[in-house]
Formats: sequence, C-alpha cells, structure tokens
Amino acid sequence: MAYEYPPLPEPLEVGTYDNHAHLEFRYDENGDDPMPWQENLAKASEVGMLGVVQVGVTLESSKWSAWAATQDERVLAAVALHPNEAPLYRHQKELSDAIAEVAELAKQPRVRAIGETGLDFFRTEGEHEIALQKYSFEEHIRIAKENDIALMIHDREAHAEVVSTLKRVGAPEKVVFHCYSGDESLAEICNQNGWYMSFAGNITIKRNAHLRQSMMIARPELVLIETDSPFLAPEPFRGRTNAPYLVPITLRYAAEFLGKSVNDLAEQITKNTERVYGSWSAN
Repeated sequence: MAYEYPPLPEPLEVGTYDNHAHLEFRYDENGDDPMPWQENLAKASEVGMLGVVQVGVTLESSKWSAWAATQDERVLAAVALHPNEAPLYRHQKELSDAIAEVAELAKQPRVRAIGETGLDFFRTEGEHEIALQKYSFEEHIRIAKENDIALMIHDREAHAEVVSTLKRVGAPEKVVFHCYSGDESLAEICNQNGWYMSFAGNITIKRNAHLRQSMMIARPELVLIETDSPFLAPEPFRGRTNAPYLVPITLRYAAEFLGKSVNDLAEQITKNTERVYGSWSAN
C-alpha cells in the first residue's frame, strides 16, 4: 500500500483530540516511513489538535505506545492485545504470559487505557480461537479495573457478546467503544450505561447511515472523535492514508449533521476526552 497523505484541512478554532491512532504502523516492505510519527504530530498541531491517544494492538506496539507517551507530551497511551492477536498465542498459558506484560505496562502513569481489546467475530473462527479471545477480553477488563483506567473496546460483529461480557464481569468506570460500529439499539445501551462512543471517519461514508443515526441519539457527553489512523480516512479522501491532522474533517462533518457549531462540538469532544483519559500535561 502506498502512502498518500491528504493535504492539511483548515485549522480548528477550538482544539481537540484524536481519541485513537496507530502512529507506529508501517506499510512498505522496507519499513520506511515518509512521515515519522513526531512529524505526524506536528501536522496535527498545525490544525489545532491538542493530542493523540496512541493505541497498541500487539505486545510490541503496546510497548512502543507506552514509550512514545514518555517522549512527547502530545501523546497518551493505550496498551493491549487486539482481539485478533489473542488466538495467535494458541495456548492460554502463552496468552496469559503476554497479558501479564500488558498489566505491567498499564502501571505506567501515561498509559491511560487498556485497549484496544474486545471481541471480533468477523475474522476469528473456531471454538478454541474464540475461547482465547474471550479469555483475553475478560483479563483486559480486569487490568483496566485494577488500574482505574479506561477500557477501549474493539467490537466487530460481536455487539451482544461484548455487552453481555461487560455486564457479567463488571465494566470499568470508563468504557469506550472505539470506532463505533453499532446501530441505534447499541447506542441506547451505551447511553444507559454511560459508555462512550468514539466515531471515526467512516461516518462520512454515505452507506453508514446507522453510524450517523447512532451519533444523533448518543448523549453529547458520551461522544468522542477518532481517526483510527492510518485507516478510515474520511471523505473525500477515502482510501488514502489517514492521520490525526484529518480529525477536523470528521469533526466538521459531524457538527453539520448534528446541527451544532464546529467550535461547540470541538469543546464538547475536548471535555469528554479529558474526562476519559485525564490531562495530557500530567505525568
């Protein structure tokens, strides 16, 4: 996949945050990066972005995320094994050892979430593989509660099972449905439980009316905005490389759809984000 970074959008007047990014991802076979992660952050700052939540999906990327948060005050970290990563360990003992390392990372002061974790029934098949994924999810929930930090959920074609797991084992105080993919019924469940819904650039795609309707009924204090970069670039740049500096495009689209001013929505997103993750300036 070739890197095709879109141009910078018009800067925001009121700054806000990218609630979910993967700044460490590499696409080309040589591992070269045409935009180093700190340059990526610099471009985000140019358009009014205040900070980024850098998210781990493997043990290696979680360690990198925790490290990056110590190197740049614009970064906070989330650490976890992605739901599709868990079955790759094949045996629960191996998986448990890896989760124990995630638990150690969670103790670092600039690690503010456990994620992305959850369930993914789109790619995972087989009774044993799904069992490992469920075990991993429950262990990550435990770590989030033990450290009193947010739980960042990856939920793909597993809405009912994710919700039932959270209710059965007990959800942390702060739960975020990353790259919200549900319909209005899930949004109502999130409203009832005080769970945050983080909307990405795919809300701009015409066929995703269910995402826009979910955003419409979501309680304003539970709405977040993210990129999931380098994936899910918003229209009109769909298919190109996403980056935190493109949040203003998604935010402006959301504001127009919701009938709000861009400044008011940005201020709300900023307050919501800091309520979930705390201050970026605090160690």
